[in-house]
Amino acid sequence: MKTHENGERLSWGDSVFLNLEREGMPLNVGSVSLLEGKIPFQAYLRFVESKLPQIPRYLKRVVSAPLNIGLPIWDYDPEFDLRNHVREVMLKNGTDRDLKAIAGKLFGKVMDRRHPLWDLTLVQGLKGDRTGLIFRMHHCLADGIAGVGLMNVLMDASPATPPLPRKKLRVPPPRDAATALVEGLAGSYSDLINRILSAWSGALNMAEGTMATGGHLAAEELSRLLPELTTTTERLRFNVIYRGPQKFAWAEIPLADVKAIRHASGSSVNDVLLALVTATIRRYSEHHGDQVKGRLIRIMVPVNLRGSDNRENSGNHISLVPVTLPLDIRSPKRLLAAVHKKTEFLKRAHAAEFVSLVGGLIGIFPGPMQALAGPMISQVPFTPFNMVCTSVPGPQFPLYLLGHKMLHWYPYVPIGGEMAVNCAILSYNGMVYFGFSGDVHAAPDLWRLEKFVKQSFVELRDATRPPAPRKKAERKKPARTKKRVSKPAEPAATPARTPIPLTAVRSSFESTAAPEATEAKEKFRPQLIA
Repeated sequence: MKTHENGERLSWGDSVFLNLEREGMPLNVGSVSLLEGKIPFQAYLRFVESKLPQIPRYLKRVVSAPLNIGLPIWDYDPEFDLRNHVREVMLKNGTDRDLKAIAGKLFGKVMDRRHPLWDLTLVQGLKGDRTGLIFRMHHCLADGIAGVGLMNVLMDASPATPPLPRKKLRVPPPRDAATALVEGLAGSYSDLINRILSAWSGALNMAEGTMATGGHLAAEELSRLLPELTTTTERLRFNVIYRGPQKFAWAEIPLADVKAIRHASGSSVNDVLLALVTATIRRYSEHHGDQVKGRLIRIMVPVNLRGSDNRENSGNHISLVPVTLPLDIRSPKRLLAAVHKKTEFLKRAHAAEFVSLVGGLIGIFPGPMQALAGPMISQVPFTPFNMVCTSVPGPQFPLYLLGHKMLHWYPYVPIGGEMAVNCAILSYNGMVYFGFSGDVHAAPDLWRLEKFVKQSFVELRDATRPPAPRKKAERKKPARTKKRVSKPAEPAATPARTPIPLTAVRSSFESTAAPEATEAKEKFRPQLIA
């Protein structure tokens, strides 16, 4: 709901991410990109400045509602300085390991709420003539889908270097205090009414859907869904209270192979990715000597609630669906079948819509109560899920920054509470990229997940690959038989002849018999059978 041209209210979902954050446990989302060549910092600074008018929310900071009544508001930062948001660092050794270390440190820091909650860090000195780009923003600003949309704005689909405007960026002035107070109070009341009506509308829509699909069938699905949503979660070794600092690890696999597995198994791309993550965690648990027999893993999967016409809207438009899977299935094909069966059930039972409805009802609680409860909830020793796994489709064509091609794009999702290891997945330009975030105390060897996810992928790919067609048996060449030449009868009397030199005989044979021999050779040359 817009309250002023300079003020836009956060949704209840955005405010939840804002309230759950505490010092030492940031709720940032982001990515690490690797680009070709060296990108000059000053040119990049001007380039970002030229793009900001297209995304005005990135000029705004979070302002609390008057008397903390109602939801916070986005308002222009009167002290906006682009250099607070676009920075440059130089690597000492220039390795990917160094880049991962810097990314982990940045993702683990809480951003200053006095300014817009995003930043870009250009990383110079990478080996192989490459430049790194670390993009970070607060989860209240955008979810994964909106984050991909933002990168599409900040980059180009063409290698041609765009012309940069000469005009300086101008930020509109903030509202005066009196206007902010009046609009805040009116907006808070209006927002509360809208949330109540939205929750009521969601309940009616679910009821109508239940009647349309058959009341008894829907009731049966709901009776199966409730235990699925409310069951307790058994902790795995990394389900401990997050302390920090963070580490970041990544891996990639070909998208074409993932699609081939999907077609061969009759599942979906997301089913394949969930199966890979489950197998990866099984390998990690077994590496540390943990028993997996009879164990389950409960993965929280964000589900996009946007329509097809507004995929790039800012803010959070997601629901959260728990997917509980067996951790002890070693057969890749059986594991994928189990994942597909579970996700199909959750779709039929409209789990995402149900969770969204419950979240809307929670959003009715007053803002001060949410703000007070958020930091406390984040420290409660309670594990609703073992981990988060979010998957976002990106563009399947290369993006460019000032003419420099983006080679790789690794996503990041925050960790917190007792979910000290999480996974983000992003597809881009024919590859699927995995980003693993982890607390150094909960998972000091986070890098092992890079190896385990690739092993799980090869295993699943080979298990679902159709058998190679059998080659036709090569026909045997018929045995070559010599022609029987009948010996001419000797004449009764042979007249005397002049002897012919041997060299002349050899020359005559080569000139007359050689073509016939060549023809016979060609005739019996072995032929290849396809």
